[in-house]
Amino acid sequence: MTAPSQNCSETFVQASDVPVETVGEGITRQILSYGPDLMLCRLWFDTGSVGDVHRHPHSQISYIESGRFLSVVNGREQELDVGDSVIVSPDTDHGISCIEAGSLLDIFNPQREDFLATGEEKS
Repeated sequence: MTAPSQNCSETFVQASDVPVETVGEGITRQILSYGPDLMLCRLWFDTGSVGDVHRHPHSQISYIESGRFLSVVNGREQELDVGDSVIVSPDTDHGISCIEAGSLLDIFNPQREDFLATGEEKS
């Protein structure tokens, strides 16, 4: 098995082997599988925690695994529940706030190099 490079995770990733990092008040993240063109992250939110409105040059899809969230995309708000998703185009203002504690999956294209620069090295 070869060690992953900074630009690519292992082919098979076991969540139990991946560190969880705090990325905001009441928000933690695991950087799971990734390659140059795609990245998968899992985030956990405490009730009331907020992912501030921001933008980035990546396409993004968020899928709600558990809990309830209020998503804002370009000023438009939508409540999201388990099984719901939202797609965000590059350079679009978006944010999310947690109504009921839960988790979501974020998928990015291309990978978020800024996450890898601040995250722990995977092994």
